Amino acid sequence: MSSSDASRPDPLDVDRGSRAQAAIDRFVSLWGEMASTWGINRTMARIHALLYCAEQPLNTDEIMEQLDVSRGNANMNLRSLVDWNLVDKTARPDSRKDYYRAETDVWQITARIIEERQHREVHPVRSRLQECADLLVEDNESAEDRPEPERVLHRRFANLIDLMKVLEGVSEALLPLVRNNNVDQIEQLLDLALQLGEPENDASPSDSS
Repeated sequence: MSSSDASRPDPLDVDRGSRAQAAIDRFVSLWGEMASTWGINRTMARIHALLYCAEQPLNTDEIMEQLDVSRGNANMNLRSLVDWNLVDKTARPDSRKDYYRAETDVWQITARIIEERQHREVHPVRSRLQECADLLVEDNESAEDRPEPERVLHRRFANLIDLMKVLEGVSEALLPLVRNNNVDQIEQLLDLALQLGEPENDASPSDSS
């Protein structure tokens, strides 16, 4: 084999690399499209997807180059990812730059997203709903003492508050199972929930006699 042949890249390695990059690009795009469902912005999701796929921690410059985003945009969303505990900031002894790596345990990622959504959305909504309900009732006063339209409105607010409490309870019950990767128990709970949600067949067979 000539020296030129030895230095030539293996076509199989090139093909593997291109396929991996295509898969990463597709995943980054998918994560960005799904971002609104999770209550985060598209760039934040794309950065998280890139770091999730990266073999080694990446610095801000590498993230900017690969995703074609500005430094300000990258820095802002990296701070948010660190706040969500989805990304850790780390350092390398041979560089003065900050490097970032994503949590790759999908169960920990899920637990952290549940926690953040509960902290940022469910808790505040319940507090604001309670403020709305409290406007209808003064201190040392019962809602039943108010006129009928106000009692009805208070009950509607109370129903929403109860719903928020249920959502909080579900999250708190699931979090330990998700953190500990208790797949069997999660599946059992889901099966039970599906069974409870099935409509009962109250129709009895007709008596032909």
